[in-house]
Amino acid sequence: MPFARRPRIGLCTALERARWTVWDREAFLLSRAYVDALQGAGAIAMMLPPDEWVAEHPDDVLEGLDGLMLAGGADIDPSSYGGPRHPKVTNTRVDRDRAEIALFGRALERDLPILGICRGMQLMNVARGGTLIQHLPEDVGHTDHRRALGSFDNADHDVRLEPGSLAARACGETLHATKSHHHQAVDALGEGIVPTGWSVLDDLVEAIELPEAAWALGVQWHPEVDPRSRVVRAFVHEAALVAA
Repeated sequence: MPFARRPRIGLCTALERARWTVWDREAFLLSRAYVDALQGAGAIAMMLPPDEWVAEHPDDVLEGLDGLMLAGGADIDPSSYGGPRHPKVTNTRVDRDRAEIALFGRALERDLPILGICRGMQLMNVARGGTLIQHLPEDVGHTDHRRALGSFDNADHDVRLEPGSLAARACGETLHATKSHHHQAVDALGEGIVPTGWSVLDDLVEAIELPEAAWALGVQWHPEVDPRSRVVRAFVHEAALVAA
């Protein structure tokens, strides 16, 4: 059923060195899969680059949005959660961390639907005072959460979801097949964060939520690249209720 108004989703972007046509410069970018997933679910994607002004004035952005998606990307800087820096932590952007933490905090206060994907789930935890495992192979003893750099090939594993949880309702099942690409994960849980999904590989936390929030879900996997996944559609449906 078409929405009365297409919900506007703020989609946080990365700042990376990139090449296109004849150019090799810094660029604000994301995989097209995020935008395609949002548009396919009936939303308008509004890309939000890191911005020091937004870090101090998040309402200036959120005022025009019906939901916030925290996308994947490079590692969160350990200074954001007071941790020592592991040698495998790379390409961090403190400006991105600060802006997204501010946007997430105010989106919660404004009761906007929030979906955190991969790095975005980790950001949700850090924003609430939690910490991260900085390099998973040293913690879990295998590389099955990121088997091939830059690829989702052979990146499937199942996640078991707490029955009745927001994660289970969004996925429509309690055993969910996922596509994974990460070398970090949630460690100590932030304030109010509840784990509701665990990898069948090693019981690593792979879904979190905030019961106090209107709709706030973090998933460690990448539903935007899986046409079978209902997660993005569930998120957009909630944003459409805000837009109505």
